[in-house]
Amino acid sequence: MQTAYSRAGVKSADEMPGFKALLKRLAPTFDFAPNARPVIGFGYYANVIPVAPNLGIAISTDGVGTKILVAEALEKFDTIGIDCVAMNVNDVICVGATPISMVDYIAVEKPDDHLLEQLGIGFAEGARQAEISIPGGELAQIPDMIKGVSEGSGFDLVGTCIGTVALDRVITGKSIRSGDAIIGLASSGVHSNGLTLARRALPNLSEHLPELGCKVGEELLRPTTIYVRFAKELLASAVDVKALAHITSDGFLNLARVEADVTFNLERLPEAPAIFNLIQERGGISDEEMLLVYNMGIGFVAVVPKADAIRTIEIAAKTGYKAFDLGTVTSEPGKRVYVRPRGLVGEHGRFRKV
Repeated sequence: MQTAYSRAGVKSADEMPGFKALLKRLAPTFDFAPNARPVIGFGYYANVIPVAPNLGIAISTDGVGTKILVAEALEKFDTIGIDCVAMNVNDVICVGATPISMVDYIAVEKPDDHLLEQLGIGFAEGARQAEISIPGGELAQIPDMIKGVSEGSGFDLVGTCIGTVALDRVITGKSIRSGDAIIGLASSGVHSNGLTLARRALPNLSEHLPELGCKVGEELLRPTTIYVRFAKELLASAVDVKALAHITSDGFLNLARVEADVTFNLERLPEAPAIFNLIQERGGISDEEMLLVYNMGIGFVAVVPKADAIRTIEIAAKTGYKAFDLGTVTSEPGKRVYVRPRGLVGEHGRFRKV
């Protein structure tokens, strides 16, 4: 069945056989540097490269997608850099690494001094929140390739982040056991995924909606939350961290990336920010698709022993985040994700009614 997202022109990785072919071509490169062979396969949040005895460099790359088109439409560019930092550092911390630095790639339709300065403001704020440096990057002028919502306004952003992690402390979820607690941290809203679908559902970015308390475009530009402070504090504590998950596209199915063959039973969810209800209602989008495209108010998850659940929530509060006990892990094989409040189960890249 065709989804609203596919009708908007966006395909999932499972719908692109070329993506699998790409990975097949890249897999042999793991052996090209035998002393620095990646320790994780494809598909996790970041990979880790050994560089010294018991020292690895975690590396990840990401952009901010069509959130850029919202920034162009509003001519507001001072926060989109925060999103670029967030999408990268939030992946790096998932393997237990401490982010240390990021480089950026900015492609523009034409040079614009105001745009570049405003992007710098966002990048610098994101770096401050994530406690990383941005020591360099690349600026490309490619008018034949980049087109914006108005003449000359087009640009794109991508970042590549690195972090450090002890090789014996890399986290991939292999130690998850039945009974472990699933702790979710609140998102600030849509973050940086699903903006193509959101713009289709709410095309008037200047519309002021009482439910939001602001204009649609202002809500969609709300910066992605950076979870580095929480992750660093949690990893430095006595809590036995089983897994960390950045909830982006694929929603709670991101939990199924872990190594352990277990099932996640989400028994409770906090009330989602109003933007999600508006997207769903105006776009005529099913629960199954909403849960696959959006974070639905939970932007990050930690899996910890049940005995550490309260301590984990306290660490979140101490570092400035709202956290919720969402449910527990069960030993049922298949890497399913049950979202009980919505009556859904996710597996094999999609959600369906239970």
